[in-house]
Amino acid sequence: MELVQHIGVPASKIIYANPCKQIAHIKYAAKHGVRLLSFDNEMELAKVVKSHPSAKMVLCVATEDSHSLSRLSLKFGASLKSCRHLLENAKRDHVEVVGVSFHIGSGCPDPQAYAQSIADARVVFEMGAELGHRMHILDLGGGFPGVEDAKVRFEEIASVINSALDLYFPEGCGVDILAKLGRYYVTSAFTLAVSIIAKKEVLLDQPGREEETSSSPKSVVYHLGEGVYGVFNSVLFDSACPAPILQKKPSTEQPLYSSSLWGPVASGCDCVAEGLWLPQLHVGDWLVFENMGAYTVGVGSLLRGAQTCRITYAMSRVAWEALQGQLLPAEQDEDAEGMCKPLSCGWEITDTLCMGPVFTPASIM
Repeated sequence: MELVQHIGVPASKIIYANPCKQIAHIKYAAKHGVRLLSFDNEMELAKVVKSHPSAKMVLCVATEDSHSLSRLSLKFGASLKSCRHLLENAKRDHVEVVGVSFHIGSGCPDPQAYAQSIADARVVFEMGAELGHRMHILDLGGGFPGVEDAKVRFEEIASVINSALDLYFPEGCGVDILAKLGRYYVTSAFTLAVSIIAKKEVLLDQPGREEETSSSPKSVVYHLGEGVYGVFNSVLFDSACPAPILQKKPSTEQPLYSSSLWGPVASGCDCVAEGLWLPQLHVGDWLVFENMGAYTVGVGSLLRGAQTCRITYAMSRVAWEALQGQLLPAEQDEDAEGMCKPLSCGWEITDTLCMGPVFTPASIM
């Protein structure tokens, strides 16, 4: 709330969407004019009634997310059976419920889960109308894929959602549609470059072999400067399977070895990836990981209490030239060309970027 208000977002445009809130945070919302809050149980409603009586509430409804990689309904959301009771309690406490939210989790392979949740939301809207609540907000949640090779592409999900909205919340019905599109926007926006800081070779056990030779089959363990307690935390929290791209393209003649990637922390859980077949790599070599924008740097900073990656912003020359006319007045074009160096790829890092990095010190591009 503090961050978005600091960049100029008015309180009327903010929804405190976590249905499990600290009382101090509820009071902060009240003090700073944030009136739209979520809830999914009686205790949460009672907390808001006591600490923020002028709040308007959004009822968070559980979903069928059993096939999602990250199942939020294990933790959040009221069952459809309990919604009427919660709406009645809100009416009794003179709290207006103005909408419904849901979240089917991340990595859901079935777009029809969105259609079913929208249909459930329609039922809750009708319950609310019967009890005198004037509902006008529908929050579709998040978890939308941000990569092209996702099992279910964003366009497929959008098609299902739009069809369900046409059926249950048609245009002109007076309902505002919200969604959390963070993962969709930022997943592909970041590429991680991380170096190998240590390695060791582990001989594979073979029946009948007693002596070690140079041709003995082996597995190679590489230690990286980042691990699951940092940028690769999505391995733990999001079931991610990072796949490295080699900075130096190997020749077709180079043998491949069974390999695994590990983070720098002295923990048996700090495994980034296993079962890889890689050529012989060396300490100091760099590995590149694409689609590292969502649930990486931000969560890693919280886990370790500090920002460790240097983030450098870059854009293609074509994109830069397209933006110049929109971002800079025409009379400044010549000066800008002399002051700023357009970047054609992330490896052309310079200190002459017009826009200073939000985070500074060189792992993320």
